[in-house]
Formats: sequence, C-alpha cells, structure tokens
Amino acid sequence: MLQKAKNYAFLLLKFRLRSENEIRQRLKKKKFDADIIEMTLSFLKDKGFIDDNYFAKTWIESRIKKPLGIRRLRAELNLKGINKAIIDTQINEIKKSYPEEDIVGGIAKDRLNKLKGIDPQKAKRRVYAYLLRRGFSPEVVIDVLNKINNRAPFYS
Repeated sequence: MLQKAKNYAFLLLKFRLRSENEIRQRLKKKKFDADIIEMTLSFLKDKGFIDDNYFAKTWIESRIKKPLGIRRLRAELNLKGINKAIIDTQINEIKKSYPEEDIVGGIAKDRLNKLKGIDPQKAKRRVYAYLLRRGFSPEVVIDVLNKINNRAPFYS
C-alpha cells in the first residue's frame, strides 16, 4: 500500500511541482490510510521531492510573470497549504525586485487606452476592479490611477 501511495505521489509530481499539503489532500482523496500518507510524505521530503520553500519560490516566480499582485500570490500560496512563515519570507524576497507601482502603471495605461470610447470615470472603475482582481494593493492602484489622470481623482 505504501508503494502504491508513493507511485501516485510521483505521478502527481510528474505533471508539476506540488506543496506538501496538495499531495496530502490528493492522497486522502484516494482514501489512503493516514499512516501511509504520513510515511509517503516523510519519504518524499527526505528525498527532496517536496519542499514547500522551493515550491513557494517557484510558484511566485511563475505567477509574477502574468503579472499578478502580491496579495493574490499570498492568497494562492495560502490555498496551496503553504505555511505563513514561508509565504512571508518568499514574498518579502520577491518584493525587493518587484516594482508593483510601475507594473500597475503600465497595466492601467494599457487598459485605459483600450477603453478610450467610454466615460473616463467608468473606464477607471473597470481598470480599478481589474487590477484588484489581479491582486494588486488598492492603495497602489488608486495612487497610480490618480497620477495617470490627475484631473479627476479616483476613489474606490
């Protein structure tokens, strides 16, 4: 039974990197015994097949290219079952080289250009909502939108 659990875990890892919690949940779903699950996870950790620190780092690096905001990345990692301390460490590391305000500015300008034919306030509201869905901080989004068009201040 242990070998069956390991094989299933390897199958999951073959497609993409996974967090410890993701593998635990998938093994539970397959109705493996709790002891078997823990032995499998222990084996995978000992052999270096799962590492939540590395998972969080690579997850952030891949998702930041979309680009997504820090809040969204934090929420996604939380859903993946990553420890809060690991999330904080990896997020703080990425913040050093991630100019959120510049990225929000670029996206906002592009989106506003696409919405030129509609009421400017309505366009700003749409862009604001879009950027929030992507996980950018409301404060940064409001500041950027106000800088882009300082004639009409934007409030959420």
